[in-house]
Amino acid sequence: MNDRSFSIKENKRNYKVHRQVVLPFNKSVEIAFTSIRVRFFRSLITTLSLILAISFLSFINVSTDVANGMLSTNDTAFRQALIKSGYDLKPEEIRVENSPKQRWLVVLSLLVCVVGIVNAQLMAVTERFREIGTMKCLGALDRFVLRLFLLEAGMQGVAGAGFGAFAGCFFAVINTLLRFGSKAVMTVIWEDMVMSVFIAIGVGIMLSLVGVLYPAILAARMQPVEAMRVEQ
Repeated sequence: MNDRSFSIKENKRNYKVHRQVVLPFNKSVEIAFTSIRVRFFRSLITTLSLILAISFLSFINVSTDVANGMLSTNDTAFRQALIKSGYDLKPEEIRVENSPKQRWLVVLSLLVCVVGIVNAQLMAVTERFREIGTMKCLGALDRFVLRLFLLEAGMQGVAGAGFGAFAGCFFAVINTLLRFGSKAVMTVIWEDMVMSVFIAIGVGIMLSLVGVLYPAILAARMQPVEAMRVEQ
């Protein structure tokens, strides 16, 4: 009997887990997409705040690119039109930059956007206490829960930032047509405009991920017992 007990202890001591079941990444993407679809209207509100902030950023940057394209022609008529429209240009200036007022407005809009994303994601975590607890009881690790929230935020960020950046660029071009005519649009340096759009998209995705980071960490560190006993 003693030899048998000793053999069992040795087997337990030498036992090693050689293979761990890991959920595929594409399955995580599928779960994240399903979660967005189920909470479509709440996700839409969060995405709309991102669209508005990024479209404003894209509008300001593309408008500046348009003004610089007009100045690059060295046409005095374009320079006078820019001055009449509110640009403070000195005789020796050949480029314009965003004014401090515009920068502050952009920063404030992006800050409000981040606060809105954090608030919406914290509410989402509260609503999903039981879901998170169930996943953890089934063996989900902290990094899996964190990955789900980051994937959801990334999807919303790509959609919202992409739509907002192109919408801001579109309205900037329309504004140029209405204020300066079609000739002004032909002076645009398209490489600068494309760069402004991609910068706006990158900023939007970054804001979406930054806004969800704290709620995601909070959800990942939640204990299963605490999550399951919350009444909803």
